[in-house]
Amino acid sequence: MDVGFQRIAVINRGEAAMRLINAVRELRYEHDVDVRTIALHTDVERTAMFVREADEAICIDLGRPTDAGSPYLDLEVLENALVATRADAAWVGWGFVAERPEFAELCERLGVTFIGPRPEVMRRLGDKIEAKLLAERSDVPVAPWSGGPVESVEDAQEHAERIGFPLMIKATAGGGGRGIRKVTEAAGLGEAFASARAEGAKAFGDPTVFMERVVTDARHVEVQLIGDNHGSIWAVGVRDCSMQRRNQKVIEESHCVAMTPQQDRDLRAAAVRLAEAAGYSNAGTVEFLFQPADDAFAFLEVNTRLQVEHPVTELTTGLDLVKLQIHVASGGRLDGDPPSTEGYAIEARLNAEDPQRAFAPAPGVVETLSLPVGSGIRVDTGVAEGDVIPPEFDSMIAKIIAAGRTRDEALGRLHRALSQMTVLVRGGTTNKSFLLDLLQRPEVRAGTVDTSWLDRLTAADGHLPTRLADVAIVAAALDAADLLAVIDQEAFFGTAARGRPHVEADVGHDVELRFAGDSYRVGLRRILADRYEVVLDDVTVVVDVERLGGARSRLTVGAERYAVVSTVQDSEHLVEVDGVAHRFSRDDAGVVRAPSASLVVRLDVAVDDVVEAGSRLAVVEAMKMEIAIHAPVSGRVRDVLVAANAQVVAGAPLIRIEPEGDTGGSSGGRERVSMAPLATPTDPDAAELVRASILGYDVPTERACALVEGGDVERAAAGAAPVLDAFADLCALAPERVDADSDGRGGAREYFNTYLRSLDAEREGLPDWFRDRLLRALAHYGVTDLDPSPALRDALHLIFVSQQRRDEQVAIVAALLRDPLADPAFRGTLDRLIDATRRRFPSIAGLARAVRYRLFDRPHIEHARADISSAMTR
Repeated sequence: MDVGFQRIAVINRGEAAMRLINAVRELRYEHDVDVRTIALHTDVERTAMFVREADEAICIDLGRPTDAGSPYLDLEVLENALVATRADAAWVGWGFVAERPEFAELCERLGVTFIGPRPEVMRRLGDKIEAKLLAERSDVPVAPWSGGPVESVEDAQEHAERIGFPLMIKATAGGGGRGIRKVTEAAGLGEAFASARAEGAKAFGDPTVFMERVVTDARHVEVQLIGDNHGSIWAVGVRDCSMQRRNQKVIEESHCVAMTPQQDRDLRAAAVRLAEAAGYSNAGTVEFLFQPADDAFAFLEVNTRLQVEHPVTELTTGLDLVKLQIHVASGGRLDGDPPSTEGYAIEARLNAEDPQRAFAPAPGVVETLSLPVGSGIRVDTGVAEGDVIPPEFDSMIAKIIAAGRTRDEALGRLHRALSQMTVLVRGGTTNKSFLLDLLQRPEVRAGTVDTSWLDRLTAADGHLPTRLADVAIVAAALDAADLLAVIDQEAFFGTAARGRPHVEADVGHDVELRFAGDSYRVGLRRILADRYEVVLDDVTVVVDVERLGGARSRLTVGAERYAVVSTVQDSEHLVEVDGVAHRFSRDDAGVVRAPSASLVVRLDVAVDDVVEAGSRLAVVEAMKMEIAIHAPVSGRVRDVLVAANAQVVAGAPLIRIEPEGDTGGSSGGRERVSMAPLATPTDPDAAELVRASILGYDVPTERACALVEGGDVERAAAGAAPVLDAFADLCALAPERVDADSDGRGGAREYFNTYLRSLDAEREGLPDWFRDRLLRALAHYGVTDLDPSPALRDALHLIFVSQQRRDEQVAIVAALLRDPLADPAFRGTLDRLIDATRRRFPSIAGLARAVRYRLFDRPHIEHARADISSAMTR
C-alpha cells in the first residue's frame, strides 16, 4: 500500500480521530512506514483519548474568545495549526470541515495533501442543488423537486402546488440532519421555509434552500464509493440507513433486505455513473430513497466524505476504507474489481442523549464504560472512563457493530453486545435502553422499517419504556431511601462529634417519586442488611439487594433476579433494569428543568399564565439544536426562574407550574405502575425479623412482639438464641451504671459515646475490655474490625437506634424466655443475658436466671439428689 506522506493532521476529534489514529498505527506495523498522527484539540480536550493516543498534539483554541465559535470550523485557526505542526497531509473524517471545499483549497495552497476529493468536485456535489442537476444529466433518477433554489415564501408556495405535499425544505449546504424541515400542509409552509433558511445560515453560513417531494414508505439506501486518481471507482457496498429520527441515523445495516440482487447492482451502477461524471476520487457516499412497493429509486445527495456508518461495509468486504483513503490520496491505484460482500453487519450509535426527554443531548463525565467483547463484535469509540463528553460537540460515545453470517445472527450479536455494555455518564445519560428496545421490535427484526417509522413511533411516545417499570420503581425508591439514610447518618455523627449523640428512631422512610406524570408514595423498610420491604398502594414486596460496586446492583424478588444500573442526578433517578431504562424524579411540585446544559433561546410563558399539558413553555439550544420545553402537566405558571439568553446547566429549574386537576394526564395513556405482579406469597423468616428489630433495623417492636406471641419464632437455640444474643451484646454497650470491670474512668456507655466522636479507638483511649464488647456487638452486623468504613458507620448508627428502642424490646425478650426449649447451646446465651441486664433490666435478668435454673440447674441438682438418694438407699 502506498503512503506518500509522513505527518497526518487529524482535523477532527473523538471517535472519528481515533479511527484515523488506529488505521495509521496498523499501517506502520504492516508496511514498516514512518507515519505520525497529529491531533488538533481544544483546551478542554487536552486529556481526551484521541489527544492521548496521537503521536503529537496541538491546542487550537488558546486565547480565542469564548464566543468565537468552534475552532474546528475556523479556517484561519486550522491553517496556523497545519503550518505549526509541519503536516504534509490532512484527514477530516466526517463533520466539521469534511465537506468544505474551502478547507481543501487551503490545503492545496499550503502544499498539504487533502485526504479526500478535489475541492471543485466537493463544491459541485456538496451543493445539493448542483448535485441533483448532475444526477439528472447522468441518468440517475431524481424525485420531483423545485429544480433549483427557492428564494421566497411566494416561490415556495408555487413549487409546493406543483410538487405536492408532503414535501421537504432542505438547506443546500446542509448535513447531519440540520437545515431540513418536513411540511405536510400549506399552512406550515411559511414557518418551515423561514426556519430551514435560518438554521442553514447559522450552521453552514448559507441560507439557500430547495424543495423536494417526500418519498413516502421509502427506504434510505446509500452506496459506498472509493475512487483513485487514475479513473477507477469502486462501489463496495449498499447500506440501509432507514432507521433514523429527525433525519439522524440511529441503526445502519450493510444490506437492504427489501432490494433484489439486480436492484443492488443497478444502484451501484447509478452511483458510479454519477461519480464518474463528477470526476470523483477518494471516499464518498451516494444516497437514495427506495420505494419497495414501486421498485423506484430517487437520488438524494452525495456526501463527499467518509460516512459514520462505514464500518458495516468494512466488516462485509474485508476492506479498511480509511487505509484506502490514505492509499489513493498517496497516488495509489485500485486494481481489479471491488471485493464481493459476505455475511451481514449492523451498527448502532450509542449517544449521550436522553430518549425520555425528547432525545435532548445529555453530555457529562464518563464514569463507567464497560465495552462488549466476543465473536463478531467491533466497537469504535473515542472516549474512556474519566473522559468528558463536552456539550459543544457531537454526543456520540461509541459505535457498536455486529457481524454475522446472516442478518439474524448479526442482530442477535448486536443485542447481546448492547446488553453487556455498562455506560454511566455523570450529569448525563445514554440511549442504550432505547437501542435495545428497537432491536426487540417486530418491524426491526422483520426488516420492514421505512424512513418515517421511527419518527411515527417517537411522536406517539411508543419508544418510552413500559417493561419492568415495577422493578425500576423499586430500584429508584431504594436509591432514594439510601440518600435519606446517608442524611440520617450524617446528622447522627454530627451530634456525636459534639459529644451528645442523638438519633431519630423512626421505622423506615417514605419517598415521593414521579414517573410518566403520576406520583408514587413508596414506603421503604430495611429489615436486614441487604433486604428491604417496599410498599406501594398497599402492596408489599420483599427485595434482596446485592451491591456489585459503583452504580451496579442485583435485585432478587421472589425467584426472579434483575440486573440494575442506577444513577442519581440532583432530584432525577435514572434506573436501568435488564437494559430497560426508566427515569424518575423525586416529586418537586411541578418544577420544569433544563434537559441538558443549554442556552435559553426564548420563553413562551409568563407568571400566572394557564398552560395545558404538552404546550410549549420555552425553547433552549444545546449542541446547535433547538429543543422545545413542554409543560408536563396542566396548570398555572407560578414562577419563571430564568431569563432569555441565559446559560443553564443540566437539571436547572426553569419554570414552576402549579398543577390543576388531574396531573396524571401526561402519562400518555399508560397505566399506573403496580407492584402487584412482584408481590411474594411468603413472608421473611420470623426469627430473622425479630432479630432485625433488636438490631435496630426497620422492623417495629410491636410487629416483632406479635411474631413471638403468635408462636412464629421457635423457642430454641435456632430461634430464640440469636435474638437473645443480639439483645445481650447490644445491652452490654450501655448498662445503666458503671461496669464492675471498668477502669474507674467510666463505664461502657461513656466509652461508647466517646468513641462515636471520632471513630478512632486509639485516640479515644478505649480499654481492651470495651473493644472486645464493641467488636462482639459489631459482629452481628458483619463488621469484624474498627477500621473506618461505611459498614462500620452503618452498624454504629443501627446500634444507637436500637438503644433508643431498648425499653420496648424488653417485651420481646420476656416473651422468648417464657417457654424456651432446652438446648445445651442456650446456656451460654442465658449467662450473657443475665450479666448484661442485671442492672438496667433486673426483671429480665431474674427471668433469665429462672429459665437457666429450670432448664439446666434444677435438672442437674435433681439428678445429683437422685444419685445421693440411691446411694443412701443402697
